[in-house]
Amino acid sequence: MIYIKINSVQNWLPFEDILEDGIIKLKNKTYVKIIEVIPINYNLKSNLEKESILSSYKLFLKSCNFNIQILIQSQKVDLSKHIKNLEKIKKIENNKLKNIINNYLENIIKLNSNNKSDSKQFFILINQPPQNKEKINIEQLNEKYFKIKDALSRCGNKIINISSKEEVKKILEKSFYLIDDINRNK
Repeated sequence: MIYIKINSVQNWLPFEDILEDGIIKLKNKTYVKIIEVIPINYNLKSNLEKESILSSYKLFLKSCNFNIQILIQSQKVDLSKHIKNLEKIKKIENNKLKNIINNYLENIIKLNSNNKSDSKQFFILINQPPQNKEKINIEQLNEKYFKIKDALSRCGNKIINISSKEEVKKILEKSFYLIDDINRNK
């Protein structure tokens, strides 16, 4: 008879803890911070704006003398609530506006029925290799965060600091589909 030792997922995932400010501490004492990036719609910009954005982005890449990882999470979106709201608006008397709403509604219904509507979230993960003290690691990680925030803001992007344990857990759960509770073994 063969016996298999079953370990929990937490034993082989590298996470040790999520600190109060949303920083993840790994088992190898590396620290990781997650930043959400709300992107601009580059295609809607003028040529001059596009050149400016590209120049700012090049400066961002040159100024990052540390490792980053880009994470994109995509999920299907149910547009049925949006469709119901549009159905209410459809009762307008203005024929031009009514025609525009009807065409838009047809497109939304088609997207929803084909399951082609999705939502994307963009994240940047920055890490800090282990130093002597936790406080120094966190300070250096926050310096990297502000450097990225400043550079990407110049490109027109909105930067959101993921600072709560719950937000971090939600992102990790979506990424790994496995994590019940990172602090479960404590």
